[in-house]
Amino acid sequence: MQYRRFGRTNLKMPVLSLGGMRFQKSWDQLDFSEISYEEQNKVENILNLANKYGLSHVETAKYYGTSEVQLGMGFKNIKKIPNIIQTKIPPNSDPEIFKRDVMTSIEKLKVKRIDLLAIHGINTDEHLHHAIKDGGCIDILRNLQKENLVGSIGFSTHGKSSLIEKAISTNFFDYVNLHWYFINQENTKVINLAKKYDLGVFIISPTDKGGHLHTPSKKMLELCKPLHPIVFNDLFCLRNQNVHTLSVGIAKEADFDLHLKAVSLLSDSEKYVPKIINRLRQESINSLGLEWHQNWNRNLPSWENTPGNINIPVLLWLSNLIDWLDMEGFAKARYQLLGNGSHWFPGNNSNLLDTDVSEVQLLKVLEGHINPKKVIRKLRILKEKFGDKVANCLLYTSDAA
Repeated sequence: MQYRRFGRTNLKMPVLSLGGMRFQKSWDQLDFSEISYEEQNKVENILNLANKYGLSHVETAKYYGTSEVQLGMGFKNIKKIPNIIQTKIPPNSDPEIFKRDVMTSIEKLKVKRIDLLAIHGINTDEHLHHAIKDGGCIDILRNLQKENLVGSIGFSTHGKSSLIEKAISTNFFDYVNLHWYFINQENTKVINLAKKYDLGVFIISPTDKGGHLHTPSKKMLELCKPLHPIVFNDLFCLRNQNVHTLSVGIAKEADFDLHLKAVSLLSDSEKYVPKIINRLRQESINSLGLEWHQNWNRNLPSWENTPGNINIPVLLWLSNLIDWLDMEGFAKARYQLLGNGSHWFPGNNSNLLDTDVSEVQLLKVLEGHINPKKVIRKLRILKEKFGDKVANCLLYTSDAA
């Protein structure tokens, strides 16, 4: 395993972190008595393997169902617990509720101290306000630091880059959990800002949110040769020295293998990654056309300023991924989360098009785009593909959220 300094936390962070949300028994908050020996043994086997492979950081959250309680029992039973334990607690307008939630997590994890405590889901300005206001969540955590119950303080986010930049610029946080991977590089400037403030950078869910790379399309497999898409994406992320660790969501023991392969190739990443990037970009031009490849995301309205709150930028991105990389399964899952995932996946899909929202209304907000008619055509295709399906995707089905 290779390690990097995790920003101003000064922790020696493995470049792969064990995400604690895919191997738990249930998304419900069950009592430990409801967990079978086999289900708990699976968690402990994964913890032992993580220790063997050098994944000395495990990351979980209050809302990851039975994850915290199973990890807590696992820590009691395995020979060596991870050096760095992280959990995440959602912000709350009532700081006393937030404090109670932190203490409950410490109790479930059966540890004396949480090394990394993240405010989970600073996705809106309101969430940031709850975190940083006088007497708010940050102040609660500062007091718990004085009692040596909490180590470094960070936040996780699915929010806009501008919001993440605002949170980093407060200088209240030591690290950030955010999304960044080959198919979605919007937070590149955010990562550079985190470097300026010396924040640790943890990449959320590179395998799942990076395009369902655990079940890649044949086209993605071909374009990433000689690497598996998971290995390519890990190397893509880790060749950025301002990225310190990637979440590895383990559902079964074999899930470690490809990520470990990426670590073994890290020193040779320049031998592989640029060639694969060039191949992928050329295929984007071939599939989408040069003009669309270069300009599709310019002068698009935000979902807040679009009739029906249709999230056109995200929907066009999903459409492009289908046309470019055959990522239909990934696009379907993300399409169905829009309108069903609250602030985690804001805005709506295109189901309202031609019913509550007319083409004329959309053309008006798309006046500055290179091809408004094509935009609407793509929205209709997505609705036809996925619009009548019942959303059956869980909010959390990834390495870590």
